[in-house]
Amino acid sequence: MQPRVTAALKTLIAVMLGLLLTSQVLVIPEVARITAIRNPDVDHLEIPGIIGAIIFLALVEVTLICVWKLLSLVRAERIFSPDAFRYVDIILWALAAAGALIAVSYAVIIASRAVSLSLTLLAILGIVVSAALALLVLVLRGLLRKALELEQDMSEVV
Repeated sequence: MQPRVTAALKTLIAVMLGLLLTSQVLVIPEVARITAIRNPDVDHLEIPGIIGAIIFLALVEVTLICVWKLLSLVRAERIFSPDAFRYVDIILWALAAAGALIAVSYAVIIASRAVSLSLTLLAILGIVVSAALALLVLVLRGLLRKALELEQDMSEVV
């Protein structure tokens, strides 16, 4: 991958991390506060909602940092090394944790009798997307393992 491409991706990741941090600090608490004021019947979910949303975005941040590290390995021409698997595994765990967090959050919403059709659809979408992304990363992890094996075989031949 060309250095300009990795630099551009790292720039976009830095921007995304900044936006996510801003959302965690400013946007999420404010939206939760306004929602609690407008819907007093679910105001007891304000703090758990803030915590859940911040944790969810932290999982996204962890994933972006791992992608950053993988891009650094690409740039250093070390992507086909055992180090890459550590970051891919962290991404897999973050995706699994995000799906579990969505499921638990939805269960809390159901228990609080604050469920709606739109929340149900969003929860289903979130769980399906996190599962699909985890499976995609798992397939890519297998391809990385195969590429590492092929590179090792080639280095033995040469």
